[in-house]
Amino acid sequence: MTLKFSGTRALLIGGTCTIGLFLAERMIKKGLFPVLTYRNKEGNTCIKEVLEDYDDRYMTIYLDLGDPDSINSLFKRIDNDLDFLVDFAQTGFESLIASANHETVCKYFAQNVSSRSFIIKRAARAMLRKKRGRMVFISSSAAKRANPGQGFYAAAKLASEAIYRNLGLELGSRGITTVSLRPGYVDEGRGKDFINKSGKDVLEKVPIKRAINVRELAETILFFLSDSAAGFNATEISMDGGLAAGK
Repeated sequence: MTLKFSGTRALLIGGTCTIGLFLAERMIKKGLFPVLTYRNKEGNTCIKEVLEDYDDRYMTIYLDLGDPDSINSLFKRIDNDLDFLVDFAQTGFESLIASANHETVCKYFAQNVSSRSFIIKRAARAMLRKKRGRMVFISSSAAKRANPGQGFYAAAKLASEAIYRNLGLELGSRGITTVSLRPGYVDEGRGKDFINKSGKDVLEKVPIKRAINVRELAETILFFLSDSAAGFNATEISMDGGLAAGK
């Protein structure tokens, strides 16, 4: 299938993750212009090393999710020129509910829900200028089937899904649509760490008996950004090999 895209400028929030970097390269090859955010110098260096063959075909911008001024600066830097948003951002926090530090919980939701809602708001306003736009939120199968210790992580994902879903309801008629993608175990990043820690027996719970790979996930995201996926809106889609389908 040949994918076509209405627009070129794509903002990747949390663009230093392995999936984000792989997706950025795929985007460039498809003629899109990815703008990747980073949280520190090491992240920016990583992006430049991975995309060293594509000078002037992408941009990097510093973003601190906990700082509204940083979010405002981000949209000023891109001059509110935005066709696509892919949201990978998620800070790590695992804790049993009863033993969680209250201040840490409050800060976690401020960064991963409140700040995200501000980014979505700014992105939607930028897209309204063009009367079109597409947003893909990278959620998690934990939103439906969390492991012990993932309660706050799952809650933040579910809250964010609700914001994206309602944005699609509110602005779908004006050309702006949203999809939340729920990957299961992925063979990179946190997913790989969890599999290594828990043992490969954890994959026996997955009907396809393996983790999702980065290429599969990146190409699925590209599809949902394309004109071919225009009918998907205000919805959550699982990509977990069937993990959440059974007990």
